[in-house]
Amino acid sequence: MLKKSVNMLDPYIPTVVQHIADLRAEMVRRDLDAFVVPRFDAHLGEYVAPHDERLKFITGFSGSAGMAIVTHETVAVFVDGRYTVQVANECPGELFTHWHLHDAPPESWLANNALSDWCVGFDPMHLPTTWHDRFHQSCASVGADFVPLQSNPVDVIWQDQPTPPKGRISSFPLQFAGKSSADKLADLNDHMVQAGADFFVETQPDNIAWLMNVRGQDVSYTPVPHSFLIAEQSGQVFWFVDQSKFDDLILDALPENVAVLPQGDFQKAIHEKVGAGKTVLLDPGFSPMAVRLALADVQAVEINETSSLTLAKAQKNATELEGLRACHVQDGIALTEFCAWLAATVPLQAATGVPLRERDAEEKIFALRGAQAGFISESFSTISAASGNAAMCHYSTTADQNAPILPENPYLLDSGGQYETGTTDVTRSFCFGSAPEGYTRAYTAVFKAFHALATLRFPKGTQGHHIDAICRRPLWDLGLDYDHGTGHGIGHCLAVHEHPHRIGKDVNPVDLISGMVLSIEPGFYAADKYGIRIENLFEVVEEADGFLSFKTLTLAPIQTDMLEIGSLSPKEMSWLNAYHQEVVERLSPLVSDATREWLASVCGKLMPATT
Repeated sequence: MLKKSVNMLDPYIPTVVQHIADLRAEMVRRDLDAFVVPRFDAHLGEYVAPHDERLKFITGFSGSAGMAIVTHETVAVFVDGRYTVQVANECPGELFTHWHLHDAPPESWLANNALSDWCVGFDPMHLPTTWHDRFHQSCASVGADFVPLQSNPVDVIWQDQPTPPKGRISSFPLQFAGKSSADKLADLNDHMVQAGADFFVETQPDNIAWLMNVRGQDVSYTPVPHSFLIAEQSGQVFWFVDQSKFDDLILDALPENVAVLPQGDFQKAIHEKVGAGKTVLLDPGFSPMAVRLALADVQAVEINETSSLTLAKAQKNATELEGLRACHVQDGIALTEFCAWLAATVPLQAATGVPLRERDAEEKIFALRGAQAGFISESFSTISAASGNAAMCHYSTTADQNAPILPENPYLLDSGGQYETGTTDVTRSFCFGSAPEGYTRAYTAVFKAFHALATLRFPKGTQGHHIDAICRRPLWDLGLDYDHGTGHGIGHCLAVHEHPHRIGKDVNPVDLISGMVLSIEPGFYAADKYGIRIENLFEVVEEADGFLSFKTLTLAPIQTDMLEIGSLSPKEMSWLNAYHQEVVERLSPLVSDATREWLASVCGKLMPATT
């Protein structure tokens, strides 16, 4: 069972109350009626450095996606479906109101709650232009003002705010990248010419890291440096980055047309280098509003489109794909060793009266990955979740929340690694004995959903939202569903959640094309009881007839004990048998003797149920 929110939050409530009070006092000083606190930093990515954890500082919410609107009477917190349980635990109802980030979004809240004389403030470096436009329209609809601020009020009151990150920046060798930075810059310049753009502005660190063939250490889980970039159609490129982070080889490896400038000079450079009437390529979904304001100051003309770097990075080249395949073998070794260890250890330790705990399992999978050649770090915060904790899609253990993994309770592990040759992300669900009521029915439906999409053939021009329902139907047939996406893009030693392709209910007008890599991860979550998710990574491949399909990258056994064998179709059973045969053939020579024996026992051929 989950702990009650008051027990989990008691040590933190006084601090959060004080932070909210301090922020409200600063709002009074600035004549603000409301202030918007997104989780974003200036680069608008999923993971932020401790210096930029403003939302957590104000509210206590530690998830990777969310926003708060602070007024003098209330604090409205917005999260997506992954965090509905977590936000209730971390942000108690007596201090906050909770809203769904998509079903009841912040702009709707502003339209319904802002008054005609309100002044709503925001930091223009921390809000995408597309979000700004929605919020501004909502405020205007009731006569309120939506005002950019010169400095962030949270930074003013955050007395012990961590310093900005200073992670080392190193070259990413051509043997892993597969294409030189000079060639990538030439492609970018060709696109600028075709688009009729005088300038190109990029603020996404993973795009810049990919373009410059570098990696960094400024944020956890994603090996990128914080930086900004401006390119001119002339071919000159300005990279705004802290040069003190460079390793010894960076400058020698950069193309000659790249000038390195201080990171803090980015906005000033827009004013100095971009003239009136000049056209500028800008990704409105991933550029801070401050960039648009700077371009407006100099009377430049925006050309809004998804960054060409985002699109180019999403279609992996042959070297990147080979690297991803290789790192999934390494990851498969680690995860399969973990699965064998878990199966033996859970009942053994439970019998001693000192059961295995969630954090023990989390540390074990980290150690096993760490033993693999080329391992860099985790690719996200591991979700090691027993029993009802697994119903929180993005659960994390803490010192006070570290449940036992018992034979009678289900367990879920969602984890991944950053390797020199790629990025991994995989989820497996486990039972160690009898399952709770309804579990096997739901687990079987999740597998059927996973299989339905994993084996799909689809024509060119198909987009993620076109095929989402195909995955969900086995769950829908039982009146079940899950409140998160079905699949997301994967970076190449970059972001574990990579744009622009994804599979989900929301419209995403991006064609799936050969060379893209993404997850398939349906699930089901019974609050306070259990969570189920099966996730593999796949590359999109083109078949001989021009249709597209998914090719499995992930190598790790899928537990079969909890499947209702009689409910599986011959195709589902055949696919699972073939997958397990591949796992055994690829991994058996590489794992320990004990794990090899265990792997053979759990990957045996499934046979149709007899009557």
